Amino acid sequence: MLLKPTTFLQHFRRKTILLNLFLLLLIFSYQKTYSQEDSEWLHYKPKQSTQAEKKVVLISGDEEYRSEETLPMLAKILTTHHGFETVVLFAIDPKTKIIDPNNQNNIPGLHHLADADLMIIATRFRELPDHQMKHIDNYLTKGKPVIGLRTSTHAFNYAKDNTSPYRHYSFNHKGGAWDGGFGRLILGETWINHHGDHGKEGTRGLINGLEVVNKNPILQGVTDIWGPTDVYGINSQLKDATILLYGQSTDGMSAQSPISWKKTILPVAWTKPYKIPNGTTGKVFATTMGAATDFVSDDFRRLIINACLWSLDLSHLITNETNIEYVAPYKPTMFGFGSFKKGLKPKDYQ
Repeated sequence: MLLKPTTFLQHFRRKTILLNLFLLLLIFSYQKTYSQEDSEWLHYKPKQSTQAEKKVVLISGDEEYRSEETLPMLAKILTTHHGFETVVLFAIDPKTKIIDPNNQNNIPGLHHLADADLMIIATRFRELPDHQMKHIDNYLTKGKPVIGLRTSTHAFNYAKDNTSPYRHYSFNHKGGAWDGGFGRLILGETWINHHGDHGKEGTRGLINGLEVVNKNPILQGVTDIWGPTDVYGINSQLKDATILLYGQSTDGMSAQSPISWKKTILPVAWTKPYKIPNGTTGKVFATTMGAATDFVSDDFRRLIINACLWSLDLSHLITNETNIEYVAPYKPTMFGFGSFKKGLKPKDYQ
C-alpha cells in the first residue's frame, strides 16, 4: 500500500527524529563513559603536532609539598608552549575518586607509562599495588629518562612484612643493587634528613660555575633561584653525577633572608645515569627542591623545563627565551601536612 505524500513526510520526519535522538543518546553515553574513565587523571594534547611529538607522564602523590598543584601547572606549560602530550596522575581515593595525597596505595593511570618518553615523579612514601608498580618497573627497565622532584628521593615505602616483588623500591631497602631503594639507585640519594631547619629556613641556589663554563644546557638562562623549602641532607657521593646546583640555607623563609653561614652547602640538583638490574641505561635529572611554592621562582621553573628538554634529547631547543610562563594563574598552597585542598577531583585542575 502506497502512503500519501503528507503521510510519507510525517513518517520520514518521525524516523529522522528518532534516529537523531538515538545518535544523541549514543554520543552522550560515549562522552559520559570517556569522562568517567578519564576522570582519575588529566590528559593534555597539543592543538598541533610539533617536531617533538613526545609524551610526558607526571606522577604526583605526596602529603606535604602539594605536587597535585605543581604537576598540572607543569603539564600545561609543556603541552601549550612546547607541544608535548602530557598526562598527570594523582593519589586517588578509590571510592570517591577524589584526590587524596594521604592515600599511599593508589595512583591510577600508570599504564600511560607504556608509551611515555619521560617520567616526572614527585611522590612520597607510596606503597602501590603490584599491578600499578609493574608499569614503573617496566619503564625503568627500558632505561627511559626520569625527573625526580623533592620527596621522590623517598618515593616508596613498603612495610617490612610486605611480600611485593617491588618492595626493594622502598627508600630504606638494605643491601644489594637496590640499597637505598628507588631514591639511591635511580636518583642518586634516598631520604636522609632535613639539613636545613624545616619550616624556618629556605634554600638559596648556588649554580655550579664549572657547568656554566661548560655551557650545560639545563642551566641555560638560569641565574637566580630561591625557594622556601629547606635543604635536604645528602650522604652518598652521588656517583657519576654532574652537580648543577648547590643549596645554601637561608636564615629565614623569604628571598631576602640572609645566608645561614653555619650550614654547609649540599647538592640540590644534578644529572646522572641509572640502570636497574637487567635493564638498559637511562638518564636522570634530580632535585631535592620542588615544593609547589618553589615553582614561583621563574629560574627554578626554567631549570625544570630545561631539564625536560634535555631529558628528551631536545637540548637544541633550549634558549634564554625558552617559554616557562604559566598557562593559567598559579597560586600554590604553602607546604604542610593536611594543607591540601579538600574535595577536588583531577578535572578541578583542568
